Amino acid sequence: MISEYINQSASYYLSYVVPPQWLNKWVVAASILIFFVVVSKVFLFVVEKIILALTKKTKTNLDDLLIERTNKPVSWLLIFIGIRIALEFLALDNIVADYATKINNSIIYFMVIYLIAVVIVVFIDNWGMTFARKSKSKIDDILVPLFRKVTWVIATIGMAIFVLDLWGINISGILAGVGIAGLALGFAVKDSLGNIFGGISLIVSKTFHVGDKVEVEGHTGLIDEVGIRATRIKTFDNELIIVPNGVMANAIIKNYHQPSLSSRVVVPFGVEYGTKLEKLYKVIFDDVVKKMKDIEKDPAPQVVFKEMANSSLNFELRFWVSNVDDVFPKKFEANEKIYEALNKAKIGIPFPCVTVYKGK
Repeated sequence: MISEYINQSASYYLSYVVPPQWLNKWVVAASILIFFVVVSKVFLFVVEKIILALTKKTKTNLDDLLIERTNKPVSWLLIFIGIRIALEFLALDNIVADYATKINNSIIYFMVIYLIAVVIVVFIDNWGMTFARKSKSKIDDILVPLFRKVTWVIATIGMAIFVLDLWGINISGILAGVGIAGLALGFAVKDSLGNIFGGISLIVSKTFHVGDKVEVEGHTGLIDEVGIRATRIKTFDNELIIVPNGVMANAIIKNYHQPSLSSRVVVPFGVEYGTKLEKLYKVIFDDVVKKMKDIEKDPAPQVVFKEMANSSLNFELRFWVSNVDDVFPKKFEANEKIYEALNKAKIGIPFPCVTVYKGK
């Protein structure tokens, strides 16, 4: 497996090292080790003094974190690779050499998997910092440590599997046991995992943010908190609705804050039959629209003749506001002004009525 690959790689590099016959192989092995130690130190110097100085000038912190957390492990990895090549060159055939090679290979496995885990954790931390700046949600405080722990658990399991295989220990039974345990655990926490990944899906898709006005499953309110398992919605009656993230991820959500905060207000009203349309339009625009503040001029307000109903001529006043939070206050204000304007202009507001014609 991987140990065979390391042995072949070491032999490949040694094929280019042809020392004079008089040179003792121990001297050559020591020279190889010293060479890799020097390379390690030079690498560390270049990274810390030159590359890190350059990355600090970039706008992102990701490259800084990657270099700061991986430069020393990489320098140590170079030294242990040198030890491995030196051991291969010595070609000692005894139990001590065999154990020394296995221990060294185990350390190399450990450091390679450790470096991979460190890189993943750096990306997780960077994502967490980026998300925290853009959202008031506390879910990043929960997810980032969780992802870190999952990464290190997987890395530890990977290290154990590779090292056990290197030392000739049969891991098939262990893997089968881990697989069965993982399957049982997966069934046990299926709903919880669904809620966790549902929350992640909502965040990544930017479906909503804390403070957004939404309508979900017949409930309307403001997003109060996006948690690891559920989303809390505070209604306008001061009720707290807790919806599992798995349900939220599959529900039809109406977000009043997207794609923008501007929203249209529709105010229906009716007048009696026989009302002059030209007079009605003038009254609504002069005594209602022009006297209302903080409504948008583009799109322009409209009065729409909706229908000729049984008891009235039905109209709608339509206008836009810049913030969805102003919809209800402006609708209430428009209702009051329409009522006052119609009364002032002596335009009748009919009650529901039925006209019965009696034949002779």
